[in-house]
Amino acid sequence: MMLPRTGIGVDIHAFDSAENPAPLWLAGLLWEGERGLSGHSDGDAVAHAAADALFSAAGVGDLGTHFGTDRPEYAGASGVKLLGEAARIVRAAGFEIGNIAVQFVGNRPKFSPRRQEAEAVLTAAAGAPVSVSATTSDGLGFPGRNEGITAYATALVVSLAPQESAGRDTLEP
Repeated sequence: MMLPRTGIGVDIHAFDSAENPAPLWLAGLLWEGERGLSGHSDGDAVAHAAADALFSAAGVGDLGTHFGTDRPEYAGASGVKLLGEAARIVRAAGFEIGNIAVQFVGNRPKFSPRRQEAEAVLTAAAGAPVSVSATTSDGLGFPGRNEGITAYATALVVSLAPQESAGRDTLEP
């Protein structure tokens, strides 16, 4: 029997300095007029959490393992490209991706008008369905103080390799 595996990913990025703000890349989209997020790559917390959830589900490390700050070739890298590469790594490890769900927590940008656009970009990158929902933290914590953005993600993958049977028809305590 092929059992699905689930994974979770969390990514948090602070907003860039107000004096020299980077552009905001979030959920694979450029958000004109919004202050960007600091980070080794583009700071796209939604795409990063999705990639980390894939790695977690497949048991193949995490974002730092594959794209860490010690890897200069990923400085400024697009979160969408990282998600696409994460999906490739997970598939190469013998898994198919069922879906990814991401919850973005922050006061800005206003996400709902661009939800479908974001989901389409992320789905194309992952080669599997990606859904994104958004919420605020009602003024509490890091995102509530407008200091940055948090994203939580789950992913479902299924191993393509035949799994060994335990040889039992029933579960024993």
